[in-house]
Amino acid sequence: MPTSPSRFLAAHEARQPARQDSHFAIGLSAVIVAVTGDDPKVLVVRHGGGREALPSGPLERGHRTLETGLRNWVERQTLQNLGHVEQLYTFGDRDRSEADGEGTTRALSVAYLALVREARPAGDADAAWKSWYRYFPWEDWRGGRPAVLDALQPALQGWAAADARLAGVREERLSLAFGLGERAVWDEERALERYELLYEAGLVAEAARDRGAGAVPLPGGVEMAVDHRRMLALAIARLRGKIKYRPVVFELMPPHFTLLQLQRTVEALAGVRLHKQNFRRLVEQQRLVEETGETTAETGGRPARLVRFRREVLLERPAPGVRLPVAGKFMTLR
Repeated sequence: MPTSPSRFLAAHEARQPARQDSHFAIGLSAVIVAVTGDDPKVLVVRHGGGREALPSGPLERGHRTLETGLRNWVERQTLQNLGHVEQLYTFGDRDRSEADGEGTTRALSVAYLALVREARPAGDADAAWKSWYRYFPWEDWRGGRPAVLDALQPALQGWAAADARLAGVREERLSLAFGLGERAVWDEERALERYELLYEAGLVAEAARDRGAGAVPLPGGVEMAVDHRRMLALAIARLRGKIKYRPVVFELMPPHFTLLQLQRTVEALAGVRLHKQNFRRLVEQQRLVEETGETTAETGGRPARLVRFRREVLLERPAPGVRLPVAGKFMTLR
């Protein structure tokens, strides 16, 4: 028996995906990083006394490209001119959706990483440079095991054991991310994984906020607006990995610097201390710098030789980065 047109159309419509009543709003956010002395800093803004946030704004019709729009918002809010800029990730979780009069707006945010030298911020927003370890105190191992882990470790282990079905998987994730376990080690590049685990375990303020819980004192660093701390965690992880195979660290250095200043900058970003002689040997082997013939007495001791980045290295090798010791040889949590 032939199928009637109406039945055919009904069956056809049933196979089609449900129509979406949502539309999209695209935002642009910038993780702007500088290193001053021993302190890796990120530029944050406040609007009307709210939570600390990354410089950001919507993509507007007049913006020719996403990057043009980003630079426009950053300059408008902070008067900071960006140099090196690269796209990090597009954040579009359903939690970013908002209801409005026309349906549901799915909020997408394209995050960028920018490397600059610190300059006094100004502009439309209340902008300031803040240490990124203010938001991630467990990431700084330069003075040994961070004290905040004494509070976080038992809480994380309790969270892992709370669900018997998932206990094994959770314990494995904690071992990889936080170096928990008999023979586990700390990998400085897992900054995003650590923040995601702390969020899942409800140990950062954003988790309590997103779940509608009241204000609870938590040891997990300073809260940021929306999911901006997640963006910053991704930027930290990306930068810690990239300094090992690309010379991006020199975007943060002055034109002339000492080898000790370079080492302190790398340590600030990586969150670990490096052996002085081994570091210098690696830099010399990679031929990343050249001497200027000048010295400086600002170190407080004997005059130190000034060097500069040797840009020819970009043409000589495909991956000229500042080599660090193999991840995991720095420390363990035992």
